[in-house]
Amino acid sequence: MSTVLKWIGGKSTLMAEIGKVMPEGKRLIEPFAGSCAVTLNTSYDSYVVADINQDLIDLYRMVREQPDRLIALSRDLFSCCNSQDEYYRLRDVFNQRTCDHPTQAALFLFLNRHGYRGLCRYNKGKGEFNVPYGHYKKPFFPENEIHHLSKKLQKATLLCASFQETLALAEPGDVVYCDPPYIKKSRFTQYHSSGFDMAHQRELVARLEGLYEKGVSVVASSHDEPCMRDMYSAFQQKTLIAFRSVGVAAGDEKKANELLIHRPAKRTLLQVAG
Repeated sequence: MSTVLKWIGGKSTLMAEIGKVMPEGKRLIEPFAGSCAVTLNTSYDSYVVADINQDLIDLYRMVREQPDRLIALSRDLFSCCNSQDEYYRLRDVFNQRTCDHPTQAALFLFLNRHGYRGLCRYNKGKGEFNVPYGHYKKPFFPENEIHHLSKKLQKATLLCASFQETLALAEPGDVVYCDPPYIKKSRFTQYHSSGFDMAHQRELVARLEGLYEKGVSVVASSHDEPCMRDMYSAFQQKTLIAFRSVGVAAGDEKKANELLIHRPAKRTLLQVAG
């Protein structure tokens, strides 16, 4: 199923391969929710869908709790505001943060679908959404996708939290999937004002190694570079080819190698006794 949002690095096109390594478990925990492609395309008893981006989680709360109202508000924006002037006017309204939660969520969806290639980006100073207008003739309106995700999220706990806080919730028997912002030289990865750097990446790997020892199955995605292969040396690794339609600079190839990392849960004494 397609996602509600366009998302840089979204995993919809890679789910056939990712699904092959997703282990059994009762609960899936996603600390970097993004487009929710993995949650959408898996079948666990329950989910923890978390992200540090408050706008993203607020949208998903509207999708879960008031999908029809979100659709109505968003349809009005999509039908009358597809112009450069209207886009920047509504971006300013969004950044003022004076609207009620339903309207703010609809604005976020509008900006995602009308902004340049679905980027989600904030400036460091004021934390304002600063993606330019995308100049699309008729942006896709994800009505069916909203309804489908709404049903899926009935089984989910939604959290605006750091990956550290989210991973602390994992218990033996859980499955964790992590798709953090990718860190590459000269590439923009700031999709939240707090950022994500190499120190965060090293901390993430250390925490995932600890979860494995605790009896949690771990799956993660990363760009395929030597430093990442070294960092995830304790995990099984597989190279996937991703086709990028977002954030491709002039002269770059549109396909890129991604690293799929996975390690089934270590059987703890508690699990064996159970």
